[in-house]
Amino acid sequence: MSLLVVGLSHRSAPVSVLERAALNADAQIKLLQDTVAAEPAAEAAVLATCNRIELYADVDKFHAGVAELSTLLAQHSGVGLEELTPYLYVHYEDRAVHHLFSVACGLDSMVVGEGQILGQIKDSLAKAQDLHTAGRLLNDLFQQALRVGKRAHSETGIDRAGQSLVTFGLEQLASGGEVADWARGKTALVIGAGSMSSLAAATLVRAGVGEVVVANRTAERASRLVEILNEGASSDLVVGDVLARAVPMDAVPGELTRADVVVSCTGATGLVLTGEAVAAAVGGRVPDVEVARPGAGGVPSAPTRAVQAARLPADQTGSADENCPLDLNAVQATPGFSVLGEAAVAGMGAAELEQHAAWVDNAPRPQTSVAVDEAGAIAALVATVATVGRIPERRRPEPIAAGPQPVLFLLDLAMPRDIDAAVHRIAGVRLVDIESLAEASADAPMAADVDQVRRIVADEVAAFGAALRAAHITPTVVALRTMAADVVAGEMARLEGRLPGLDDKHRSEITQTVKRVVDKLLHAPTVRVKQLAAEPGGAGYADALRTLFDLDPETVAAVSRAEDSNTNEKDRGPA
Repeated sequence: MSLLVVGLSHRSAPVSVLERAALNADAQIKLLQDTVAAEPAAEAAVLATCNRIELYADVDKFHAGVAELSTLLAQHSGVGLEELTPYLYVHYEDRAVHHLFSVACGLDSMVVGEGQILGQIKDSLAKAQDLHTAGRLLNDLFQQALRVGKRAHSETGIDRAGQSLVTFGLEQLASGGEVADWARGKTALVIGAGSMSSLAAATLVRAGVGEVVVANRTAERASRLVEILNEGASSDLVVGDVLARAVPMDAVPGELTRADVVVSCTGATGLVLTGEAVAAAVGGRVPDVEVARPGAGGVPSAPTRAVQAARLPADQTGSADENCPLDLNAVQATPGFSVLGEAAVAGMGAAELEQHAAWVDNAPRPQTSVAVDEAGAIAALVATVATVGRIPERRRPEPIAAGPQPVLFLLDLAMPRDIDAAVHRIAGVRLVDIESLAEASADAPMAADVDQVRRIVADEVAAFGAALRAAHITPTVVALRTMAADVVAGEMARLEGRLPGLDDKHRSEITQTVKRVVDKLLHAPTVRVKQLAAEPGGAGYADALRTLFDLDPETVAAVSRAEDSNTNEKDRGPA
């Protein structure tokens, strides 16, 4: 059996695909159960975070394993296999080990060096253990990954290179300034009470916000988080007095009107904050600016006919929307937004996009080079939509004129997203989500400690591979020694038949002498074969040993099953 990982992450797939492929808790459980029920896989574990979905398995066939794991990921994510396949990556044996160790150290994170991934790996292992889908290989692998991650953080300065997504997101909201200066005195609304939301609430308290309101579907979890925040309010790390209180989810719209900062990270499959709710919350808080409210399709509305007339020739204002799939009364009023631009077709299906492209070709265009470029861009989109299937929602449309200073800051750390991406275009609102964090982190500087962490990963991968290969031969060595003990016992029984008058003292001396001879004969070969098996390409030594000593394969397999059973019981604890 061999280790195989199939997955996708922020490095291989756009956020829009990750969002659609996100697995909730029930889907993860079903995926694990179906994976171990499949023929090529004997063990399975799922690592699902806000920016990665990975399926680990112990498989007996590479190509069959890749096909099966890819199909299962597609089935349980709800994204078609043909659409998902271009974004999948595959790692096998040592490369799979290297990948998980790199992930555990934060080298593969969106924010390099962040330590939250260790908790997520631990949760992933615990889930596989609870479901009894993790055997000896995945237990050893994930536990070693946790140790490697902790070693990287303790022996290097990787923590200086990385931050949590929460800290990084708050820095983006603060536009690169000091989070403490930006947050001081603000009212924060935290939606969700899981690990990420709890970290966000604690970070905001330390930064000096004046109030934290926690909303969660489970009232007990929200109350518990509030209790922890209030207990820590007297800490020297907290700036000023902070009041934390819990509210039910149906109180969110009202709290939104008071909040300055909102952090949302829930497991909801739909939007938690719609564009309409956000627009209503900032209504009247943005001076001298009419707040655009989202209209059809989540796109903020709604330009006047005069604005439309400014974009289209005068003789076409009455019938310009004929054959256009867009609701022209529901497109962005902000100058600079064009119904011919890519932002206008965000989220369209293939048929609608082709209809819109035909309208672009036939409708009169403003006499600008920009319009020509946009028409060409839509034509290119039409050519690619056959493979993509759908144009993803764009977080930012075309550059627009500077608006008023934000009065509401939104941080969306959920996958799939909690907050409608269209609120980015509402005046007075600043939104930072997983997509914008990915863009910002792409340009983040790498710390010098990253190279040291990479060396640690390389050393640990080599050591784990050697131990794994050596472990493969252990059942064969145990079976060989068991066979030798059986031979000794058989010969001593024959001796007693020939010498029935042999006293106990002499019988014991003869038995010990024979055992010592057998042990000495087997010692050097078994030690050497373990050393050779630990080297790359050493898997064949177990087969050679079985052939030379004519060992029963079922005996070897029985030893292996017994070892796996003992290991699993130790690692899983009570069921």
